[in-house]
Amino acid sequence: MKKILLLLTINLLFSCNSTAQKKETNETIIFPISKTEAEWKKELTSEQYYVMRQEGTERAFSSPLNKEYRKGTFQCAACNTPLFKSEHKFDSGTGWPSFDREIKGNVAFSTDYNLGYARTEEHCATCGGHLGHVFGDGPRATTGKRHCINGVALKFVPED
Repeated sequence: MKKILLLLTINLLFSCNSTAQKKETNETIIFPISKTEAEWKKELTSEQYYVMRQEGTERAFSSPLNKEYRKGTFQCAACNTPLFKSEHKFDSGTGWPSFDREIKGNVAFSTDYNLGYARTEEHCATCGGHLGHVFGDGPRATTGKRHCINGVALKFVPED
């Protein structure tokens, strides 16, 4: 009986398939703009490369775009794709530019488990650059979503 229990325990340990280390990557998605890592390194600042190509996170409250409230459009810093409109920006108090919605079709979504639980990750749908994450704690009066975006991944283009 002990041998059967031992075999069952060993089988259980080796057959468990945890999703904590798994990630849906953008490697399976083909983006319209595709460049080598060397090309991206040439075009982006070191901080932009870290955030957009290595899926890093900038320090909270470090981006001047966090407090940018003029009318205009927030574009991808790597390829100029319009991603967010200023009218959908709000102060979340988190230290990162936050929006309650994206420009439909210009942002791609995937799931990451880097912290041991599922988070919805956002990427530019044109070049695949990592932008940030979307959470369900945004303004209830609108979408209820908070697109928490790294300012270094954005470029602000004022209206007019």
